[in-house]
Amino acid sequence: MSHPFHIVAGSSGRLDKVLADAAPEGVGLSRSRLRNLVESGAVTGPDGVETDIKRKVAVGESFTVQPPPPADAAPEPQDIPLDVVFEDDALIVVNKPAGMVVHPAPGAPDGTLVNALLHHCGDTLSGVGGERRPGIVHRIDKDTSGLLVVAKSDAAHQPLSAAFARHDIARHYTALCHGVPDPADPRLRGISGVTFEAGGLIRIATEIDRHPADRKKMAVRAGGRHAVTRAKILERFDLARPLAALLECRLETGRTHQIRVHMTHAGHALVGDPVYGGHRTVPRGAEMLKRFPRQALHATSLGFVHPISGENLYFEAPLPADFAQLLQELRNCTRTREQSQHS
Repeated sequence: MSHPFHIVAGSSGRLDKVLADAAPEGVGLSRSRLRNLVESGAVTGPDGVETDIKRKVAVGESFTVQPPPPADAAPEPQDIPLDVVFEDDALIVVNKPAGMVVHPAPGAPDGTLVNALLHHCGDTLSGVGGERRPGIVHRIDKDTSGLLVVAKSDAAHQPLSAAFARHDIARHYTALCHGVPDPADPRLRGISGVTFEAGGLIRIATEIDRHPADRKKMAVRAGGRHAVTRAKILERFDLARPLAALLECRLETGRTHQIRVHMTHAGHALVGDPVYGGHRTVPRGAEMLKRFPRQALHATSLGFVHPISGENLYFEAPLPADFAQLLQELRNCTRTREQSQHS
């Protein structure tokens, strides 16, 4: 139980005994548990917080008890298949499928990458970096696919975490956005934080913080954390109008939902994004863009220095089948239009 409840002393005596005697039925708190709650400052009385279990209580005094929320259970190992890209005694690199949560959280108590890693790695992962998120040094969203590195020892965890904090990890993502970002578009050039660099790179530099009205979302907000994304158009798709663009996105920082928030800020939300994509109309023949059930985002490459050996490591993961199929359908529909225009 974690909701506060009130107790009125029905007898006089020591605080811990009075509370135990007068506690409502069903709260399930023993005298020793109530004693611990008093000593931890979870009980308030007529004069404020009570911390002395031996304090003499008079009949009729009123107290409020606020038990802490129940502690989350440690994640259990689960036999879930993993796509292991690299593994040694210090770390493991996996290609996470879309739909898998990285670590247990409200609404996803199991079936996570952590559950799978605990089964795969056994005791070598136990306790590394904390009981709830063993070995985790970075995350990608549930419906984003691609590469993650996980530490298998404390000796690897600390330098990997430090490397991410210093932004020394090379991370490239592949994304599909609505429309085609055009440097010649004055609307794009007029958006704060959006600039253009050599090589066709679009640089988006803003501050990102929690959305003021929806705490599950992030937003570009003054006073938030500095975030920089660079995007390059790899391929464009046109059907009656600029339809979509395949992007390579490079992260200079690693904020929650960073690419999704930045591309939305630039007016080119990711295809399939249920949170930031909004309602999009698409021309006839491009309905596959509306049918895609998740954000079209894949962590394609990951490069870093091995925390133990000092070796430079670099890994790539191909696009998952659903993303690859979406691109093929786009190519087919735009190619069909091109052919019809020239027939």
